[in-house]
Amino acid sequence: MRRHKLALCEEHYLEWFPAQVERAISKYHMFDREQRVLVAVSGGKDSLSLWDVLMQLGYQADGIYVDLGIDGGFGYSKLSFAKIEAFLAGRPAARLHVVDVLAEYGETLPQAARRKLRGRDKPCAVCGLIKRHEMNRIACEHGYDVLATGHNLDDEAAVLLSNVLYWQIGYLARQSPVLAAQDGLARKVKPLCRLYEREVAAYALLRGIDYIYEECPYVTGSTTLFYKEMLNRLEANSPGAKLQFYVHFLRARKEGFLGAQAAQVPLTPCPNCGQPTSVPGLCAFCRLWQPRDSRENDR
Repeated sequence: MRRHKLALCEEHYLEWFPAQVERAISKYHMFDREQRVLVAVSGGKDSLSLWDVLMQLGYQADGIYVDLGIDGGFGYSKLSFAKIEAFLAGRPAARLHVVDVLAEYGETLPQAARRKLRGRDKPCAVCGLIKRHEMNRIACEHGYDVLATGHNLDDEAAVLLSNVLYWQIGYLARQSPVLAAQDGLARKVKPLCRLYEREVAAYALLRGIDYIYEECPYVTGSTTLFYKEMLNRLEANSPGAKLQFYVHFLRARKEGFLGAQAAQVPLTPCPNCGQPTSVPGLCAFCRLWQPRDSRENDR
């Protein structure tokens, strides 16, 4: 690992990796062993590795999987869930919450996105809306203290680059390893934020975690992938560049680099689901499932 000026065998790598996760949890005051953690799992290497590490370290960690009903010609959602079931087979004490979007709301993600977007855009924004709502709902309903996601350093650096290129101050102000809880919103944390994607993949392989290799069928052409490729080129010439880019941003953010950060938007409970929303009336999630003529009558 040139970026760390370090080379490790399998035995010591499997000691080093959990220690790095523990270090991030402690450094950013994410949670402790008395608190209940809900891990968002997708069947990929990052989320399954995170769940595995947290259980190894002795944290009270359960999982949540949101089944979006994505096919993509190879049954993407079904394959993802199969990987999670295989993971659970060797961990009988692990508990998983499953949200079936079709069963709960009558449409899959692709169906809801086609209706809402009329085929104009990819369904990524709708996907994020559904996952955020459902993960927060389960976390709050079941009394979890914190919601953990498997975002790694490559993910965070790519988002940071995008936000810096366009000086999205509001997004920069919110980009952090920890987002504090608000009324109706669970505390959110990213324990893998300082670990490279390849480091997470190496951990999964060494631990024998069988994860889904296929990308979401809607990821093709994603700008995030473009930014990741740019950062990979930089990293190849300057090992450690991604880590320094992200860590120094967090330091500058803490020291007030962003000045008066974006004001916190006032939130009110949605009259339908009760979750916080920044707009009058129904939240964006509840409006998603309304027939089009009902939404027009509301306006």
